[in-house]
Amino acid sequence: MRMRLSDVASSVGKGLFAGAVGTAAMTISSTIEAKLTEREPSSAPADAAGKVLGVQPRNPTGKARFSTIVHWGYGTGWGAVRGALEAAGLRGAAATAAHFTAVWGSSMVVLPSLRVSPPPTELGAAQLAIDGFHHAVYAVATSLAYTFIDRH
Repeated sequence: MRMRLSDVASSVGKGLFAGAVGTAAMTISSTIEAKLTEREPSSAPADAAGKVLGVQPRNPTGKARFSTIVHWGYGTGWGAVRGALEAAGLRGAAATAAHFTAVWGSSMVVLPSLRVSPPPTELGAAQLAIDGFHHAVYAVATSLAYTFIDRH
């Protein structure tokens, strides 16, 4: 089967929408978990984006706003990868597993390399499990949304 550029673009576009759904699901799961565990929200993704982009919010309100923008932009953007996996012929559970591995694996490498979070080897098992759980929620929700969008 020959893939046309328009098919790839369509898959990536569907992935972007699905990534927004996955980001919403991850936001819900992490918000509930943070309230239950009395944990402050992570600033690592925003701190990383700030370093890369040279953005330093001036006050707590600006930092919260920047963090929200980064969270939604990052999650939505990773949805494009889920669409690209589909365009490459990876479907179902295999695509979900590959997407999860790419998203969570990259955060385990990039955030410590930018010195905004400790490496996975220095995280406790509980913290690592919680982080993995939220990324799994994202990947599964993104894949479910992708499948729904693709079928309708």
